[in-house]
Amino acid sequence: MSTLLIKNGRIMDPVNKTDRVANLFVRDGKIVSVTEEEPAADTVVDASGKLVTPGFIDIHMHESAIPEGSDQVPPYIERSMLLMGVTSCFGGNCGDAYGDPAELLDFYDEHGCYINMGLFAGHSYIRSKCGGTDKYAPVSAEVLEAMKKQAQAYLDAGCMGISFGVKYIPGTTWEEMVELSKLVVPSGRLVTAHIRNDCVNDMDAIDELRRLSEDTGCRVEVSHIGSMAAYGHMDEFLRHYDDARAAGVDMQADCYPYNAFSTAIGATTFDDYSLKNYNYNYGAIQIVDGENAGKRCTKEIFDWERANHPEHLCIGFFMNPDEIVMAMTHEGVMLGSDGLRAGLQGHPRAAGAFPRLISEYVKTGKVTLEHALEMMISMPRERLGLENKGVFNAGADADILIWDYDRMKDMATFDEPNLGAEGIDYVFIGGEIAAKDGEVVNSKLGRSIRFKEKK
Repeated sequence: MSTLLIKNGRIMDPVNKTDRVANLFVRDGKIVSVTEEEPAADTVVDASGKLVTPGFIDIHMHESAIPEGSDQVPPYIERSMLLMGVTSCFGGNCGDAYGDPAELLDFYDEHGCYINMGLFAGHSYIRSKCGGTDKYAPVSAEVLEAMKKQAQAYLDAGCMGISFGVKYIPGTTWEEMVELSKLVVPSGRLVTAHIRNDCVNDMDAIDELRRLSEDTGCRVEVSHIGSMAAYGHMDEFLRHYDDARAAGVDMQADCYPYNAFSTAIGATTFDDYSLKNYNYNYGAIQIVDGENAGKRCTKEIFDWERANHPEHLCIGFFMNPDEIVMAMTHEGVMLGSDGLRAGLQGHPRAAGAFPRLISEYVKTGKVTLEHALEMMISMPRERLGLENKGVFNAGADADILIWDYDRMKDMATFDEPNLGAEGIDYVFIGGEIAAKDGEVVNSKLGRSIRFKEKK
């Protein structure tokens, strides 16, 4: 039996609306109590002057691929998540997967991970696996039946729901979306979606997701709404969002606090019409990896990358900053990093999104600290049905963050996207120290998070 006492910290638990200086007692990786008492413990940490919160929860990120034969998650995005205070992450978003989801969940349990990891079953991955390899074409009836069986197998393995990247697979039919979405309804799991259109026709796209929920009864999550609508009409997009919710549609959304997106240079995002729609030129696109890493595109670089390395990541500096603020301060929007990496390179959101909410939104008065914690902890917890995460109830998992409000700041930049945050003293996973003062202490404390139906 091991025990941990974190004493004299400002305990903030957004689920229970706790905000007081007290002690937090942990036994064998589980919360025992928030208490005024000071029980004896094997490990004692004095958190005087610091905040003590549940670890942050990221509803939308993109997991690392595991190299064949390795028993270690690579020190890329999951490591960065840990160092910005995230203890539970959810990958498999936008229809993607970086390995078989069932095998990845088993890997986390067998070998551990930097953080706790859950996964969505990605439609694009399933589609390709079952023979639907042409992203511009509908699938046959036989392929769709195979997709349904494969998706159900991943749900049975514990995936949190189905994710769509409809923008990336324009051949996706309404029937495909409906048939796969029906699979999550009996258990109440989520359908998440990078909706069919951004910038142009995005109102139709969010309305399509609304109809999907209305027609099937599924719960829906609109992914990264900043990169969907921050092009001159975020206010109208949010009105459609609010109208759906007011009409009883079980819809929520996430957003990251940056006015640039990241995707593969070969994605349908950059098909012929898109640059004109964004009203930008090639120079608004920066290549992330490969021989052109760090360069802004010319037409020649853009065409060469699309033809030769469509898998290379890039960053698109297209979004309006004021509209990102509009989305991030909407009461119905939670934080999701959309973190995506090519090794150590990529968008700074993968290492800075959560501390950035504190430094750029709370400290500047755009949102309250209490609401920021809801965006980072209680909202994703409730949306994902995580009974034992994100809360200091007795018996909950002891995933704990100790941090300094005054020092909390994102340090990652577009030039140095891997820089860790300042101001985070300790990250505990299961009551053990995973990171301390910006350094990883134990990279294998995390395990899979699998969907559990409520009894």
